[in-house]
Amino acid sequence: MKVMSDLPLPPSPGAREHSSIDLANSVIRLPGGKTLDALDTPGSTTAWLIERGLVGDGAALQSYCQNRLVRLREDLREVFTARVTGSAVDSRALEGINAALVAAPNASLLHYAPDSGFFRSLDHPATQLIEHAMSVIAEDAASLLAGDEAGLLAQCEAEPCTRFLLKTHGRRQWCSTRCGDRVRAARSYARKRQQANSESA
Repeated sequence: MKVMSDLPLPPSPGAREHSSIDLANSVIRLPGGKTLDALDTPGSTTAWLIERGLVGDGAALQSYCQNRLVRLREDLREVFTARVTGSAVDSRALEGINAALVAAPNASLLHYAPDSGFFRSLDHPATQLIEHAMSVIAEDAASLLAGDEAGLLAQCEAEPCTRFLLKTHGRRQWCSTRCGDRVRAARSYARKRQQANSESA
């Protein structure tokens, strides 16, 4: 079972702080056409959510829940791409994110325990585990896109990588050192090849 820590790249800048970027990056396209998906089975989806504290350790989600989270990921990628490229936003993607925002109860209910007294907490019974997780991720996306960090959102420029990141400095172009090294190596190879071709001409 794959979790993100098993995938070949470290989290991109901003992914640890933003569950929405983390979810958008849970599928990775590698050179050679290979794709690694941390949500490719119900078990790996459950592990991904547990690893991030979005569901409890004993959770066991079904394929229906996996498919819902994958659809939210597609909506996030669509909206993030529109933000980064300045293109029009697909209204269906926004509807998907907004549906996730309101799917889980957001009112903290009042509880009482004899040993600790009154306290408030959000209730999300087992039947609403995926709704709770998706609402947390959608809330993060809404806060990111409508907040001060929205202008920092970028997409890795090392093809075929399509991961999203927050630009921690103005010159950042890649989601990881590995992507940057790959681009620099390709540029160096292209320069050497061009130089060899010009010398042989």
